[in-house]
Amino acid sequence: MNGFVSLDKIDFENISIDEYWNVGDQKEELIHKIHNYPAKFPAFITTKAIDYAKKQGINTNKIADIFCGCGTVALEAKKRGIKFWGCDINPVATLIAKVKSGNYDVLLLKRYRETLLEKLKSSNLEYDYSTANERIKYWFYEETFQKLSNLKTIILDECYINDNYKQFFLCAFSNILKPASKWLTKSIKPQVDPKKGQKDIFDLFSKQTEMMISAYEQAEINNKGKVTIETTSFLRPYLKRPKVDMIVTSPPYVTSYEYADLHQLSSLWLDFTKDYRELRQGTIGSVYHIEKSRIEDFKLNDIAKNIIEELQPKIEKSKLKSIARYFSDMQKVSKLAFNMLNNHGIALFVIGNTEYKGTKIDNAKHLAISLQNAGFKKFHITKRNITNKFLTPYRDSVGKFTSNKGSRKIYAEEFIVIGEKICQ
Repeated sequence: MNGFVSLDKIDFENISIDEYWNVGDQKEELIHKIHNYPAKFPAFITTKAIDYAKKQGINTNKIADIFCGCGTVALEAKKRGIKFWGCDINPVATLIAKVKSGNYDVLLLKRYRETLLEKLKSSNLEYDYSTANERIKYWFYEETFQKLSNLKTIILDECYINDNYKQFFLCAFSNILKPASKWLTKSIKPQVDPKKGQKDIFDLFSKQTEMMISAYEQAEINNKGKVTIETTSFLRPYLKRPKVDMIVTSPPYVTSYEYADLHQLSSLWLDFTKDYRELRQGTIGSVYHIEKSRIEDFKLNDIAKNIIEELQPKIEKSKLKSIARYFSDMQKVSKLAFNMLNNHGIALFVIGNTEYKGTKIDNAKHLAISLQNAGFKKFHITKRNITNKFLTPYRDSVGKFTSNKGSRKIYAEEFIVIGEKICQ
């Protein structure tokens, strides 16, 4: 690994793969698998980032993940006794993150589990399927709806005095929703499987909670580093962002996934919203922003301007505006990240380039230029191969992600963009 250099000395077109960032030294722990999550951040990246910072003489007393997702960085920081602050706009993500990095008495978890399963065996309450959320009725048979409603009620009733444990079992509840639904197994988009039969809710919940408790027992993370996770956008005005020594994060990309759509079952069942589409709002990279500004009003750097100019004759104006908004948002992210860091702190972004309508979307270079414009002076930029990702590196004819191996394989690598804050 090389040290930091100025950005003008980096040739983006000829950056080679750095084996250091490709694989971890240890097998990923079970606790990272307590809930399915698309495009999950590799746990070893955080470990490697902490080691990299130490080799550069940077102390990491506090780490942040400004797009914290399901809490991979949070957990890895906690395991090492490092304070952590993170945020994500997706309430399903922050629920998983809080549970994954929480403090629990394993014996109490086991007692709660035993009680919940006993109650579930005997409960026969009936719920009015006809008045259920239409989207829930779309995804769930009536019999499954009744059993899930019973389970949710039991969790809320039995864990009402202990919110921390209630979150644990609601997280378990959340992760059995897709297998219990009509959702096509392993589909990377919302798609009904008409041949999928009903599942045994008792069996699903029993196995899920057994796995989660075992994972937590193995992890041994109680009362190590302090973890703070907020459900909010990093760009929210007046958000209190703490000073940290390092940021480790993976932001969304242009034409990225609509996480609100992918997590709609959990969002609806856990009462985060009555209409999952509302959760698209404010998400960086979403095509569903309500935005009155004109494209020319966004103050974009040259990389973004060139991409917008090339895309302009190819796509509708609303889509073009959403891409301009993405670039504008990432430029704001760069400034806020710079302000969060202590002097000589570093920001590490994992980000890949994409393609849309035949136009290369250079997310990595745009981010690097944005970081430089925000005040970062020194950089280390390299590449890693993408391995073991739930979402495969293929694009269909219009540039959207697909698992079809007959499509174009253009997303097999991603960049590690590291900037150091140096104040004179």
